[in-house]
Amino acid sequence: MLPVHQLPAQRAGEGMRLLEGVRVIDLTTSIAGPYATMLLGDFGADIVKIEKPGVGDDCRAWGPPFLDGESLWFLSVNRNKRSLTLDFSQPDGLAALHALVKAADVVVTNALPRVQKKLKIDHASLSAVNPSLIFVSLTGFGLAGTRAERPCYDLIAEGYSSVMDLTGELAQDPQKVGAPAADVLSGMDVGLATACALFHRQRTGQGHLIDAALVESMTRFMSSRIVTYLGSGDVPRRSGAKDSVIAIYQVFQTEDEPITLGLGNDNLFRRFCDATGNTQLGTDPRYATNVGRRAVRAELVARIQALLLTKPRAHWLALFDKAGVPAGPINRVDQVAADEALIDRGLFYRIDTEGEPIPQVGLGVHVDGSSDTLRMRPPRLGEQSEAILREAGITDDVIQSLRAKGIV
Repeated sequence: MLPVHQLPAQRAGEGMRLLEGVRVIDLTTSIAGPYATMLLGDFGADIVKIEKPGVGDDCRAWGPPFLDGESLWFLSVNRNKRSLTLDFSQPDGLAALHALVKAADVVVTNALPRVQKKLKIDHASLSAVNPSLIFVSLTGFGLAGTRAERPCYDLIAEGYSSVMDLTGELAQDPQKVGAPAADVLSGMDVGLATACALFHRQRTGQGHLIDAALVESMTRFMSSRIVTYLGSGDVPRRSGAKDSVIAIYQVFQTEDEPITLGLGNDNLFRRFCDATGNTQLGTDPRYATNVGRRAVRAELVARIQALLLTKPRAHWLALFDKAGVPAGPINRVDQVAADEALIDRGLFYRIDTEGEPIPQVGLGVHVDGSSDTLRMRPPRLGEQSEAILREAGITDDVIQSLRAKGIV
């Protein structure tokens, strides 16, 4: 039995309707763009995912693992979308795309600037078709600048941003974050910027050009580190998450499994001392303030570590929970996926299908008491092609001609 079988099933329904009536033409592939459009779809937008005939989104081929022949990476970022296969590099395909764009509110692409212009899917071309269009470009380095035409993936963006240099132990190689952080962060930026642009257009009728970049979203994630350097001249280095402006803010080992412990102010430090019965730490004047604790951090960390090694993780977490001390486990993926509190909140669920159920990580945002967003499962390649083209006013004869030419 797969772990997905243990999750509660969620049935397709109306989902959230905050963006109901908004149509998004999704020309993106991989993770960042599809994640952005899935967010918009979760909030109720109609997402028309346009894919290469016979091939589809690059992410459909990312595996193993596969589930019933479908990439689990693809399934993770493509719910609440309809799939249309369309080769818009051909004149007839471009004409069909323009018909869709005329009735759309948003177009999202992750093609490089030169490719956008070559395929006539750039802002100038599509806004000529629909002047009130919100055009979103999500690339590695943005639409302008010396790096604009460089290809980029999450890994590349993480390297540029400095997050890799600050992740891991100093004596070891730089470490990539364990998830596609730049993809997800830039996707969230696109979702927010698009929602704001829609709100402004509702009041003014004005279309917008949104230019987002993986490297810039990931670099903004490092703001606290970068601003600290700019204002102090101190270059931070990776330290295995043992260095922070907060004196005690790191991983500690216990008798069996590690925990995180964050004592962000003097009151929390005193609570920790009281909870553990360590009056010597609590009354030592050197530890009275965060500045003082930072000055003797190595010594203090060693004393806390020696204490925590005397009991198992469950003991300390229960103790700190009762005392209101910020602490937590370091979960593996299987452990977080089995977290009952997160499951109860609706974050993890399954979509039952004729084959294997599809696992999903939900939106994680509750609106009016509900986090249910599911309207449709991730689409099979080209699953809704004919219906979408008919909605754009394209006749069945033309659709069959497009199929015969391999354009659809």
